[in-house]
This record gives sequence, structure tokens and C-alpha cells, in this order.
Amino acid sequence: MTRSYTLKRRAEQQADTRRRIVEAAVGLHGTIGPAQTSLSMIAERAGVQRHTLYAHFPDERSLFVACSGLVEERDPLPQAAPWRDIADRSARIRTGLSAVYDWYGRNASLVAAVLRDGEHHALTRETSERRFGPPMAQWREVLAAGLSNKQYALLALALSFHTWRTLAGEAGLETAAAVEAMLEAIEQAQ
Repeated sequence: MTRSYTLKRRAEQQADTRRRIVEAAVGLHGTIGPAQTSLSMIAERAGVQRHTLYAHFPDERSLFVACSGLVEERDPLPQAAPWRDIADRSARIRTGLSAVYDWYGRNASLVAAVLRDGEHHALTRETSERRFGPPMAQWREVLAAGLSNKQYALLALALSFHTWRTLAGEAGLETAAAVEAMLEAIEQAQ
């Protein structure tokens, strides 16, 4: 009995250590960005030695995958499937943009750092495209139903994190006002 208890406790400790490492990495990614985050910084923040970090994550890619998984677990991206059931196009776009803008608001510093670093750091770009690309493509697909080419272009602009940051951060609009501004632009375009 002692051996199985010891093994179970050891497994729990390993899981805790792994989680601390991933949380430390996500925290650093959201402040200084993935490209500037070193493995030494992560180990220090997690309170582990570098060899312990490598025991859990043999390469940066495996750590990045775990980080994006933790972000998704903590605050999943909005799912577009329920929006399909909204027959009214304006209501569908309003619902979708509201969910997306709320998610951006909750994750602004991390998304900004990842997008910035993804422009020049291949692993950041690859990881974010793999994890977040498919749901974002679904947003465009579901919300674009019945839109003209010009309206689709404005929808793509509306779904951009940078657009949200301009509307909410720089212009100071609340989520509802930002959504309405973009919805109005989309609906008025022909």
C-alpha cells in the first residue's frame, strides 16, 4: 500500500510542478511576450531548476503547446456554432462580435504580446495559428453568411484584435458601443 500511495503522491507533485511551469510561462508571455521569455526566466518564476523544466518540456514547442492549452482551458475562445442558429444577420453579428470583444478584453495583454511576437517569432506564430486559427476561421464563416465582399472585408476588420484595441483602448468605447459601430459599418456597406 505504501508504494502505490507514494507513486500517487509523486504523480501529483509532478503534475503540480508541470502546472507551475506552464503558469509561469503564460504569465511571462502575457507581460514581456513569448519571444523575450527565456527558459531560465520560466524556471526561476516557477521555482524549479532548468533540468526540471526540461524533464517536463524537452523542447520549447512542447512548452508552447502546453501554454496555449492552458490559455484555452482557462478562458476558451468563443465558439461560433451557436451563432448559426440566429436567423437575423444583425443579431448574429452583434452576438458574435460581443463574445469576441469580451474575450479580447479578458485576454488583452496576452493576445497583444502573442500577436506582436508572432510577426517575427516563428514558434509563436505557428502555435497561435494552430490553436486559435480554426476557431477564428469559424467566426468569419458563420458571421459572414449573406454578406457582400465589401461587408465581408469590414467583418474581417471588425474581428481583428487590433480593431477592438483601437475602439476599446484608444477610443474608449465600451464593448456594446464598439460592436454597434462595427455592425453599422458592415450593414451600411454594399
